[in-house]
Amino acid sequence: MRIKLLLASFVVGASAATAPSFAADVTGAGATFPYPIYAKWAESYKKATGNGMNYQSVGSGAGIKQIKAKTVDFGASDMPLKAEDLDAAGLMQFPAIMGGVVPIINLEGVAPGQLKLTGPVVGDIYLGKILKWNAPQIAALNPGVKLPDDDITVVHRADGSGTTFLFTDYVSKTNPEFKTTIGSGTAVKWATGVGGKGNEGVAAQVQRIKGAIGYVEWAYAKKNKIAHTQLKNKDGVYLQPDDDSFKAAAASADWTKTPGFGVVLTDMPGKASWPITGASYILMYKNQADAAKAREVLKFFDWSFKNGDAAAVELEYVPLPDSVTKLVSDAWKANLKDASGKAIW
Repeated sequence: MRIKLLLASFVVGASAATAPSFAADVTGAGATFPYPIYAKWAESYKKATGNGMNYQSVGSGAGIKQIKAKTVDFGASDMPLKAEDLDAAGLMQFPAIMGGVVPIINLEGVAPGQLKLTGPVVGDIYLGKILKWNAPQIAALNPGVKLPDDDITVVHRADGSGTTFLFTDYVSKTNPEFKTTIGSGTAVKWATGVGGKGNEGVAAQVQRIKGAIGYVEWAYAKKNKIAHTQLKNKDGVYLQPDDDSFKAAAASADWTKTPGFGVVLTDMPGKASWPITGASYILMYKNQADAAKAREVLKFFDWSFKNGDAAAVELEYVPLPDSVTKLVSDAWKANLKDASGKAIW
């Protein structure tokens, strides 16, 4: 309920952004994964500065389309764009927040966090090869757990989604048939199941359908009290999702070696690493026709990096380390220019 109230408050703040007195308000669109924390940051930023940030939670695919169409001041995606794609579009990208994606289930008689799954088994479920919750492949992972003879209903995203990219990237790394049949991306051709729009839509479908399995950002699962599963990581350890496991996965990331900060944090090594961890990215044009508006975007994220860590942790995200935000700030100075070629930060 709290997350629903938070999102509702952000919609109110966004509508206020149309008022003439808030000329400095900026607009963004994209990933649903970071929506709760961007909403909270926007609320706090407005109180502190009087400036607003209107963010549309429309999915990573739509966010990329909107920034390329120049209908927003920034786009957001949980799938980092490759260096060649950024260069071709004249864009730069930087990470803003990190978090985890978790499988969620609606399974009577099984406690939240009790069920154990692996990447290969999850892949076979989404391939339509495992059809019952008491199938031998699932029962073998869960000795002593009374599994119902319920049909499995697969739920996936119906829109272009960075959450889908993180989920399918992880499953592709652990299930070879899934990789060749479905593969990874923001939008894939699913073998079975029903779709939901946004993390909200997937969560609603899973809550509605007995025997359903889906995947959402951890904050949605925790705040809405939706049952999640454990996952076996690269080192063979079954883990519960939490801040520490997301931090562990992110700890080995080297942001300096990947152009455009395009680090993918799925299936990372380490006994404490949650296997579906990811960063969410912001996309902006390198050459800015409206330097003042672009500077306001940077002011918002700079303020959030310096003042938003507590809110991020409260909502089950992992803030960027100071060393990474310094790299991001340096990238702003090097890449974002006004019409005359002068740095805007």
